[in-house]
Amino acid sequence: MSIAITDIGELVTNDPAVGDGLGVIRDAAVVIDGDRIAWTGPSADAPAADEAFDAAGRAVLPGFVDSHAHLVFAGERAEEFAARMSGQKYAAGGIRTTVARTRAASDDELRATVRRLVGEMARQGTTTVECKSGYGLTVEQEERAVRIAAEFADEVTYLGAHVVPSEYGDDTAGYTRLVSTDMLAACAPHARWVDVFCERGAFDADQAREVLQAGVKAGLGARVHANQLTEGPAVRLAVELDAASADHCTFLSDADVDALASSQTVATLLPGVEFSTRQPYPDARRLLDAGATVALASDCNPGSCYSSSMAFCIAVAVRDMRMTPAEAVWSATAGGARALRRTDVGRLAPGARADVHVLDAPSHIHLAYRPGVPQTAAVWRAGVQVR
Repeated sequence: MSIAITDIGELVTNDPAVGDGLGVIRDAAVVIDGDRIAWTGPSADAPAADEAFDAAGRAVLPGFVDSHAHLVFAGERAEEFAARMSGQKYAAGGIRTTVARTRAASDDELRATVRRLVGEMARQGTTTVECKSGYGLTVEQEERAVRIAAEFADEVTYLGAHVVPSEYGDDTAGYTRLVSTDMLAACAPHARWVDVFCERGAFDADQAREVLQAGVKAGLGARVHANQLTEGPAVRLAVELDAASADHCTFLSDADVDALASSQTVATLLPGVEFSTRQPYPDARRLLDAGATVALASDCNPGSCYSSSMAFCIAVAVRDMRMTPAEAVWSATAGGARALRRTDVGRLAPGARADVHVLDAPSHIHLAYRPGVPQTAAVWRAGVQVR
């Protein structure tokens, strides 16, 4: 079954063959055939298709690629948020509250949460989702988390090294060994990536290296929670190990910026976290001007950012992180694809997966220009209309 989306006022392709930046085509059409994009170009030249959808002059862009989310959890932490807004500082220890609730939840309860959030994301134009474990922190619980995540998410990340669980006390080295051996062996069959929260109060550089190298040896790609709370070694460790992404990047030295700019490691920025924790925002302009590749992602989680809205992230990135609207949209689509080392998503070009986001707006600029306003008119994921 083929579908022609016609009368597109502004088509964002992210296709370098079309042009620099967003690769915009005006007065455009897109033809979907099965689960792939078959054709893009001027609306007047669109080939025949089995069905038609009139975009009525709206803007169309690739589905958002959310390359950082924590969706397998139970409970919520609204009271922690309220306390933080009253002046208490965010600490990673809050994660342990979610760990206790997640361990106590049934498989069906966890599935219901992931299903709800992935559906919420899709209705807002997100068509590719990365989902991490990290709220189980035992062999059995982490295996359960990645197994459930794999039922709903495109990309699954094993994050046994999120924090050290309370039953290990101060034995971070002992827990690191577990994460790198038995837990990894149980989780690797369900995951594509391994991740570590390399931060003061979580895992130091040597411990993070141990976990990441073990994961890579087991066939997983590396990702790193890097420099969220303090400046430290995590970004340079990510580059050293050719991690696909260094995520957060809130506190960066000049050496960190240079390392990212001279590598294939994507700097994934998570502005919803800074909004929800009142930390300083990452300086996206500094990274972009240095030549680093930047992605935007939601970091949807129950503690530091309980938002699944990529449009919100775009608006904050433009307002507070010195990105242009075009840069922010690229980072939320093609940038996310780069952070996942995917070439089939984040763009609208022949052969790409048919992930199409029709805005109820004439231009991508409206994602930042009209913050907080629902602007998704229709969504196709792999050729299937989901909104």
